Amino acid sequence: MQTTYGILHHENQSFGVSFPDFPGCVTGGATEEEALRKADEVLTFHVAGMVEDGEALPISRTLEELRLDPDVQEALAEGTVFVARYDVPRKAVRINISMDEGLVEAVDRAAGRINQSRSAFLADAARRRLEELIFVKTG
Repeated sequence: MQTTYGILHHENQSFGVSFPDFPGCVTGGATEEEALRKADEVLTFHVAGMVEDGEALPISRTLEELRLDPDVQEALAEGTVFVARYDVPRKAVRINISMDEGLVEAVDRAAGRINQSRSAFLADAARRRLEELIFVKTG
């Protein structure tokens, strides 16, 4: 898991998030909590798109380097800085697991309803569970 700085902006009755080292990657929410919750997910999605397009990922700057950047100074002055986490996609690895066949059927039905493969569905479920465990341990 990689990290970079994000900036939380209060805009009228909502909150926005931007990432100085990832121009164009933005998200938001009705509350601070919603905006921050979506930040890691949107950043990971943005990075996956960059990797898929063959773009080089930027090297995240230090907070001091961001403070010295005239293009970022205003956003820093008006917003709240936080550390955002993102995953860089890696090569898929084939695994062999055993599950109750009824559970496999339920997974397949659920995955089909949202147009996902069984593998993608199980990977998403594993990611969510890991995030829950990490949040409980550190949050």
